[in-house]
Amino acid sequence: MDGKTTKMPKVAKVKNKAPAEIQITAEQLLREAKERDLEILPPPPKQKISDPEELRDYQHRKRKAFEDNIRKNRLVIGNWLKYAQWEESQKQVQRARSIYERALDVDHRNVTLWLKYTEMEMRNRQVNHARNLWDRAVTILPRVSQFWYKYTYMEEMLENVAGARQV
Repeated sequence: MDGKTTKMPKVAKVKNKAPAEIQITAEQLLREAKERDLEILPPPPKQKISDPEELRDYQHRKRKAFEDNIRKNRLVIGNWLKYAQWEESQKQVQRARSIYERALDVDHRNVTLWLKYTEMEMRNRQVNHARNLWDRAVTILPRVSQFWYKYTYMEEMLENVAGARQV
């Protein structure tokens, strides 16, 4: 080494090596753990939304929670997917599309992200959007065979044999 020494942390020394006066069995440990599980509060009851204002408030809170989660863990694609799927479940396809696009800005090489995005477009019968996505996906990641298979399958389902052959 070049004269520099690296310091290692000291190992803590045990002062009292005698066994504890009161010994706890594994059964007691398990029983205590089970009791602590029961102390955890059950989840609140499902919320019933009765008017449009309450729905908007609920959606706003949920969106804020998702956005905060994404801000903290930007690279965790699962958070983006959950958010986009929730927006789709709220029949907000345009918002879900925006979320998928933002997620692709973060990680454009994520195969699952591309697949979920295109599947959402196909579920909502947005064929041209799905076509554009498949084109982008196979251009950016040409070696992912799953994209090619699904793209041709979609064209075949639409009975666009010429389009499937072109792919």
